[in-house]
Amino acid sequence: MDAVPQPSDVPPQFPPSDETGPDPVRAGTASPPGSVVEPAPRSLSEVVSPLVADLSSKVLATKEGSTFFYSDVLGNLDDRKEYGLGLYHRDTRFLSHYRMTVSGREPALLSSSAERAYLSYVDLTNPDLYDGRGDNALAVRQGTINIRRVRAISGRVFERVRVKNYNAHAATVTLSFSLAADFADIFEVRGLARDVRGHARPPEVDGAGVTFVHDGADGIVRRTAVSFWPAPDRVEAVGDRVETDFELRLAPHQTKVVSVTVEPIVGEERPAVPDFDVAVHELRRSYEEWEREGTQITTDNEVFDQLLTRGLRDLRALYTKTDQGWILAAGIPWYVAVFGRDALLTSHQLLTVSSKPARDTLRLLARLQGTADDPWRDEEPGKILHEIRRGEVAGAGLVPSPYYGSVDATPLFVLLYAQHFRWTGDRAFAQELAPHVRAALEWIDARGDRDGDGFVEYETRSPRGLVNQGWKDSWDAVVHEDGRLAVGPLALAEVQGYVHLAKQRAAEVFEALGDVATAIRLREEAAALKRRFNEAFWMEDERYFAFALDGDKRQVTTVVSNAGHCLYADVVDPDKAAHVARRLLAPDMFSGWGIRTMSKTAAAYNPMSYHNGSVWPHDNALIAAGLKRYGYTKSAARVATAIFDTAINADYLRLPELFCGFTRRTPNRPVGYPVACSPQAWAAGAPFLLLQSMLGISARAQDNVLTVTQPTLPPWLNRVELRGLRVGSSTISIVFRREGEITTFSLTDRRGDLRVVVEE
Repeated sequence: MDAVPQPSDVPPQFPPSDETGPDPVRAGTASPPGSVVEPAPRSLSEVVSPLVADLSSKVLATKEGSTFFYSDVLGNLDDRKEYGLGLYHRDTRFLSHYRMTVSGREPALLSSSAERAYLSYVDLTNPDLYDGRGDNALAVRQGTINIRRVRAISGRVFERVRVKNYNAHAATVTLSFSLAADFADIFEVRGLARDVRGHARPPEVDGAGVTFVHDGADGIVRRTAVSFWPAPDRVEAVGDRVETDFELRLAPHQTKVVSVTVEPIVGEERPAVPDFDVAVHELRRSYEEWEREGTQITTDNEVFDQLLTRGLRDLRALYTKTDQGWILAAGIPWYVAVFGRDALLTSHQLLTVSSKPARDTLRLLARLQGTADDPWRDEEPGKILHEIRRGEVAGAGLVPSPYYGSVDATPLFVLLYAQHFRWTGDRAFAQELAPHVRAALEWIDARGDRDGDGFVEYETRSPRGLVNQGWKDSWDAVVHEDGRLAVGPLALAEVQGYVHLAKQRAAEVFEALGDVATAIRLREEAAALKRRFNEAFWMEDERYFAFALDGDKRQVTTVVSNAGHCLYADVVDPDKAAHVARRLLAPDMFSGWGIRTMSKTAAAYNPMSYHNGSVWPHDNALIAAGLKRYGYTKSAARVATAIFDTAINADYLRLPELFCGFTRRTPNRPVGYPVACSPQAWAAGAPFLLLQSMLGISARAQDNVLTVTQPTLPPWLNRVELRGLRVGSSTISIVFRREGEITTFSLTDRRGDLRVVVEE
């Protein structure tokens, strides 16, 4: 039984859908989200070419560190700029064209996979090949030559191309590569037009390789060094491209291998790297250690197990070493960079598995915390940054980097600090970061509250900054019900929730550190904020919370998903929670595949847009956790089930950053958003937060307690086992079982003196 009444399964009726079905967005346009270069008030759809839908199924993403190769399913990079394909390193495209042919023809695809992000495989075969003489006789029948491309990244790109002749007779084929490097900045690839740029030198060719060189407008020389083994029979520069040929004479059933190595070089940077076999071995071991170090989770649902494994491996792929330390990069291809909000939320999602990403993220962001008042960067003392870019555009000062235009990264920093303490009880680390947390709290109360009304607002000061600075940061994300753009300073509903929960939880840390006065003050401030929020943001006619308060303190009455985050943040009065929960699951918000970002009743609703009607897995995970917090376990399970069903339909069971908000109909599938990142950090972390919510577990390491509140497994999940779950200095193993409508649990192992407490 639920602790409080459930929202009705037959919610209020809203205007019927005018959707006729999810034709995969071929008629629409889509663009990456806003970033610091967003040309407000224009949409990036004006400057980025439209893409076909379901792009994730048409690319292979291979990554390690700050280098990633984003190719088509054949393993090639072609000249269709709208795909954003390329070899990238530190926000620069070091290869823009890379195409392999067999005797002048495109090979046929058999299969391809980048299921493990550090390694990709492409199996190809030959079409009919002709001898090229006057009679043009058939020389090699189709499907008799196998070409396998294996690619790995460790400091540089390694590619081995194995060519095997399955004919009973000898065969000769020409394996050809053409290459080019435009050294485009990631912002250019996304559509930024700029006048200031560096210049490329002619390719430097020798017998065994080629080097592309670019003198950047930021004063940095960037090189792409390509080497071949064995040396090609022909290597020639043709304009800005280089073409190579390998004449392979294959005896019956003979195999030959061609190796290609591509090294992106910034300045004089040339770190030592291993060879191919050593690199693959070290990468495989690194992934295995990443999976072993955290909580081991197994269930009776093999597909759900695979989803968790997929998320964990993708997060390892995104775990990136920077000059400032380790952090989870936000996503491939657009956000292989430091992003404060994304890393904070993802680390928060992972605390039941490992506290290491949270620790590394907090330490890195503390080092880069704002110290100056710099309008160009939207920087202020105590503020946590939004993003860091390292390409030519940022280096030349055309965009601000580091950039601090995020209104929620600072309260999320405080919240993760407190949650990390809840799971680890690490007083030394809490003491180390306490000055940074105090500075963040001071920013929240002073500069974050721009007009002194008790709410945190934002308004960009940078001419190259973000117009919107919450997690819905596209230029058109915050709109009134009639479609008018909201004018700031804007106070977003969920940000007030984050501040509320951050202060509640930070009070526990300061109390444990002996600063009782600060703990009392933070609890009083959180309680006062909750009262103000429920008065100022509540829309009685909608029985729901406003999206935001605009610059005139008028409610932005558009119904959006953000109120679900307010449930998670415990800022909603109990008498209002039932109404919020009911509306979130109403047909205008719930698509069947998940909760939409915006109601279908809003003038700005567009299921193919980035924030105005799409579905985001991380958004749904936070909402499900919020529903569970207020006792709506069935509603939470319904959201979790929808996201699980979405994952089943995704390549590699990889949840995308977002997908289109079309209504679920039988037998359709979720419609992909064309330029969604995949893998993407907080989408990969969403299943872990969903599972934590279903199990109802939370920690108070400072009290040596693990709490279990209303564990409720859905019908598709009957058994969940957590082994090696760490709380403070203790570890436990615990099994949850579903028996009818009841979920029970039992301890199978305990090391340490941790107590497990059941809470209502």
